Amino acid sequence: MKLYDISQEVFSCKVYPGDPAPRREVLCAMERGDLYNLTAFSMCAHNGTHLDAPAHFIRDGKTVEQIPLEKLIGVCLVAEHHGELTSEDAQALLAGGAKRILLKGDCVVTLEAAEVFAASELYLLGVEPQTVGPEEAPMAVHKTLLTCETVLLEGLRLGEISPGRYLLMAQPLALEGADGAPCRAVLAELHRDGETDSLFS
Repeated sequence: MKLYDISQEVFSCKVYPGDPAPRREVLCAMERGDLYNLTAFSMCAHNGTHLDAPAHFIRDGKTVEQIPLEKLIGVCLVAEHHGELTSEDAQALLAGGAKRILLKGDCVVTLEAAEVFAASELYLLGVEPQTVGPEEAPMAVHKTLLTCETVLLEGLRLGEISPGRYLLMAQPLALEGADGAPCRAVLAELHRDGETDSLFS
């Protein structure tokens, strides 16, 4: 089974404007004469490749640990799109029955597209930019999708991934009560005989 890491490295990752960047502190280092290496770090829950839980924009929305893993692990569609994603584009992406969609490219999800996705009860929507929707005004798109508990996976790296169907594994850190969490997102190629499809639908 071939695996593709579609996550950003944390300490060099992209950061949404205004968010604090990850910071690393070397507490112990063998090269300094310590007996072992020990690192501490701090970061925003929305740095790099990360998941948005409903609580990010919805009062009393589900937090990270309350999101069903079934939404984060399963067959997904990788589709390439650049520029604004319209409602017609969203309908075309859903035509094949996909419940998890990853958008490759510099794509901006419009409110109209978000409404189409929300009505379809999409499990998960992933994008390469650090936010779904326009960077200068992301709230409406986020609220539309998160109200319907569509998980948002942002900051992906899909440049080497060909469009098609894959097995997605995007488990977040188990941060109780958090509105988001970093993810180590991975894609796996599906078996030709469809066995993986039936196991992870």
